[in-house]
Amino acid sequence: MVKGRQGERIRLYVRGIILGYKRSKSNQYPNTSLIQIEGVNTPEEVDWYRGKRMAYIYKAKTKKKGTNYRCIWGKVTRPHGNSGVVRAKFRTNLPPKSMGGRVRVFMYPSRI
Repeated sequence: MVKGRQGERIRLYVRGIILGYKRSKSNQYPNTSLIQIEGVNTPEEVDWYRGKRMAYIYKAKTKKKGTNYRCIWGKVTRPHGNSGVVRAKFRTNLPPKSMGGRVRVFMYPSRI
């Protein structure tokens, strides 16, 4: 008999929302994405997240390696503006479909 897990589920990441690409009035730069991390509201709070890894997880139609889920990895590079938004670079540019979607911001690598 297999015992069930005890207690509450623990999330090992912080949620973030994809706002869009870095852009100016007339150009956009899809190699840099803007992410709003939950609970981060100032550039000083962003400092702890610099260098942290993040994952955009999405569901595809066809199976690869036995699963329909795929992942694009990236990392937090620097703050953007004064409201706690961060700039992030991903291994491949995020697709336009991801705007408004969720990313997972993990607690590693640690700089402590």
